[in-house]
Amino acid sequence: MTNPWIASLAALFLWWFSTGVILWRVRWADQAGGIQHLVSVILSLPLLALGILGLLHSLNDTTAYGAYAAFLSALAIWGWIELAFLSGIITGPNTRPCPPGIPEWERFVRAFGTLAYHEVLLAVTVILIADVSLGAENIIGLWTFVILFFARVSAKLNLFFGVPRIHTEFLPRPLLHLASHFRLAPMNWVFPISITALSFAAACWIERAWAAQTEEAFVGHVLLAAITLLALLEHWFMVLPLPDQKLWRWMLPARKPGVHLAPAITTGATAPDTTLTVRK
Repeated sequence: MTNPWIASLAALFLWWFSTGVILWRVRWADQAGGIQHLVSVILSLPLLALGILGLLHSLNDTTAYGAYAAFLSALAIWGWIELAFLSGIITGPNTRPCPPGIPEWERFVRAFGTLAYHEVLLAVTVILIADVSLGAENIIGLWTFVILFFARVSAKLNLFFGVPRIHTEFLPRPLLHLASHFRLAPMNWVFPISITALSFAAACWIERAWAAQTEEAFVGHVLLAAITLLALLEHWFMVLPLPDQKLWRWMLPARKPGVHLAPAITTGATAPDTTLTVRK
């Protein structure tokens, strides 16, 4: 359990598998219709409860198992909140597509309005986890959630300001309006900052793992380095022409014929239900 390769592969598998499960359930609820999105969120409440209990239990566990428990618990809490968002249950007050030609400040306000409740919930969760974790011997769960939170904020800012590649095929029916708030662009000023910050953070976790004095610290920091590098990879997926959507597409049921497509993305979007790229 203290082998760094096992820890790294565990983080990679959990990232891929948990993302796939959430996307699969959201697509299934989309196909079923009715209140199935709400049912998904309610049925997954035990996952949230296990995440909270596991996080609290791991706070003073300084073994390798404690690091894994904290990491998994943070992912469970994060996963439930993301499912609630993708299901359209906890999103924001704005559920309308972005009209063309509006000022940039209004576009930002409208874009934030599409996910305001969700972002506030994430921020409050970070504060609550920090409140119970600071001073504890094992704060891997806190750092895991912090990494996920700031990587998400960074990703959303990049989608807002513009990146060359944007996937909309995984957007569920309740969130189709989000695509109209994205922007296709060759580059934006946030992307280099995001890449630099994530690279620096990953290097710090690797250094901490190298200097660790306990099993919990070593395994925990390897897990943190792995999840940070995966967040970095997700950012590069917005720029590099890689078919990353194939990692999960095969797991999902095909959309029913006649499903509505997402609204067009700003700056020359031509196929709103596929991976979009900037025309050079």
